[in-house]
Amino acid sequence: MTYDLLIIGGGINGCAIAREAALNGLKVLLVEKDDLASHTSSASTKLIHGGLRYLEYYEFKLVREALAERERLLKAAPHLIHPLEFVLPHENAVRPWWMVRAGLWLYDLLAGKSSLPRSRSLTKKDSFITRDLRTGNKGFVYWDAWVDDARLTLHNAIDAAEHGAEIVTRTAVESAERSATGWAAKLSDNRTVEARAVVNATGPWVVETLQMLNVASDSRVRLVKGSHIVVPRLIAGKQAYILQQPDGRIVFAINYQGDHTMIGTTDVPVERPEDAEIEAGEIEYLCDAVSRHFRFTLTPDKVVDNWSGVRPLYDDGAADAKAVTREYVLELDTDAAPILSVFGGKITTGRALAEDALAKLGPVLDIKVHHPTRGRVLPGGAIADFDHFVEQVRVRWPFLGDSRSLRMAEAYGTRLAEMLDGVDSEAAMGKELGAGLTEIEARWMRTREWAKTPRDILLRRSKLGMHMTDEQVSAFVKWWTEFVHASAAA
Repeated sequence: MTYDLLIIGGGINGCAIAREAALNGLKVLLVEKDDLASHTSSASTKLIHGGLRYLEYYEFKLVREALAERERLLKAAPHLIHPLEFVLPHENAVRPWWMVRAGLWLYDLLAGKSSLPRSRSLTKKDSFITRDLRTGNKGFVYWDAWVDDARLTLHNAIDAAEHGAEIVTRTAVESAERSATGWAAKLSDNRTVEARAVVNATGPWVVETLQMLNVASDSRVRLVKGSHIVVPRLIAGKQAYILQQPDGRIVFAINYQGDHTMIGTTDVPVERPEDAEIEAGEIEYLCDAVSRHFRFTLTPDKVVDNWSGVRPLYDDGAADAKAVTREYVLELDTDAAPILSVFGGKITTGRALAEDALAKLGPVLDIKVHHPTRGRVLPGGAIADFDHFVEQVRVRWPFLGDSRSLRMAEAYGTRLAEMLDGVDSEAAMGKELGAGLTEIEARWMRTREWAKTPRDILLRRSKLGMHMTDEQVSAFVKWWTEFVHASAAA
């Protein structure tokens, strides 16, 4: 079978490009060697933001474009993306007060007519959100947005698939032959497929993939590990904190999964994509970052979970990891059949990157490209008012309970009505599998969301593994194994 595009890599960039291409009428095959969003795209700080600190490095274009995408994404996926208030204490500040205030003013200016509130200084009226800070009400407030990064990636893939793209996980490209007119790629599922062009969206593996495909390139990536820790909830209220550190970095503290707080991230240069493992020094660094600002001491023994991701930043020659550009670079090689390689990128700019990728590929594929995703909602996102939508869910399916109805509304949006069509009781959802997960939802993830392993469900499609006991996790693994075997037999 011949495709217009063979996309290698199922992170946010690969899935967004698949969506953009499918909506432009191209025949698309996306292959991912592991699970969708199984690496960098599920290991972010889970923010949709312009990158306030990038202003220090004069990345005005990047910040402006990211803020424009923030506004688009808030409208496109109100179930997955929510406004979030950030408190920025002015403590341990290597930046003077006037500089931070000017940076926030510029951040608001670059955002244009945003739906989010403007930044402001803290006042005595903010005592609830500053009472645990050592600095009291000295500092600022601004707004960005929070996202379920893995599900954002997944929903891009769903939209692509519903418009003709073929999404294949647990499948690698083992080799490929390039001619003047196309590619012939051998896949690990024993297929050989042909494509007019290839997109290399393998993130930290982008250079290795080029080498495997025998494509020469002078471009390189800087691999920078970002680690996060999770501790029992530290923050009273819905606000998050952005904490300036003496070394010039910033660390976020954000409430996570209801009863936890996520803290991150670090910037540690690494040699290999596989080096995505947190080190003891990073845990200490993040604990110290919080202890400097709050009226309590956070110690490593409080950490209940952690994750690390390797960011593939385009190597622009910067000496310091935190100063490396966050701009993405799209490199198109047309010496024979086209190959487009993606260097860099971030969760916020995935859609814009995909649009730019199609703009580059359009002329070489002789297609007229339009911009179908600029005003398009993601699957489940046709929601005018999310809070009102949650109320409707609770009225329609009262047996879900408050916490589960919110979680499922956030995960599936309006698609929840399709999942629960004809379901009129908790018993009709099937067996309880732990932490509010039931058979009907687990089956949906397998049949509609490419989930193939327990980790796909418990760590990426949901975060329910965090809330399960070891016994519940073991029971779920047993149920899943039996379910998969029964489905295969049928």
